[in-house]
Amino acid sequence: MSFQRVLQKITTALDQAGVAYMLTGSFASAYHGSPRSTQDIDLVIAATPAQLRTFVGSLPSEEYYADLEPALEALKRESTFNVIDLESGWKIDLIIRKSRAFSQEEFGRRQKAHVQEVSLFVASAEDVVLAKLEWAKLAHSQRQIEDAVGIMKIRRDSLDRLYLEKWISQLELTKEWNAALRLAEL
Repeated sequence: MSFQRVLQKITTALDQAGVAYMLTGSFASAYHGSPRSTQDIDLVIAATPAQLRTFVGSLPSEEYYADLEPALEALKRESTFNVIDLESGWKIDLIIRKSRAFSQEEFGRRQKAHVQEVSLFVASAEDVVLAKLEWAKLAHSQRQIEDAVGIMKIRRDSLDRLYLEKWISQLELTKEWNAALRLAEL
């Protein structure tokens, strides 16, 4: 099954369950910047326990690996659970939106977009940059910095620098931001 088909089926199931979502991670980075190969789809979701039950229950067990208990536990902990498309092997990481101020604002800024012919919500370019910088800090990952740089180069003239600088300061990402600026030659 193609990426487009997997993404369409998962976002349709989320929509039908009333679960708000946004694409983030490598596919959002590729949408706003430079593509790179990956075998997982990252979606931030905002859901109630009832919505999660509806969502997981709607996924046919012969087509997906999906377990309700880890989903409900992730909701309590504001962490991640995954669903696996058994036919294609695609892994969908469902990241529970955190209650912190940045995560709330980031989710509120998501945008409707078309990603490989699928209409869905995507994190804004600025928020993908910030998320990549956060992951770079947490995982000491140069790859995350490079993803941020790809967006910064392509979206150079349209990025909201005041918004970025506000959250870079509050999220304590100055070191990662400066590294990205050097690589982007901005």
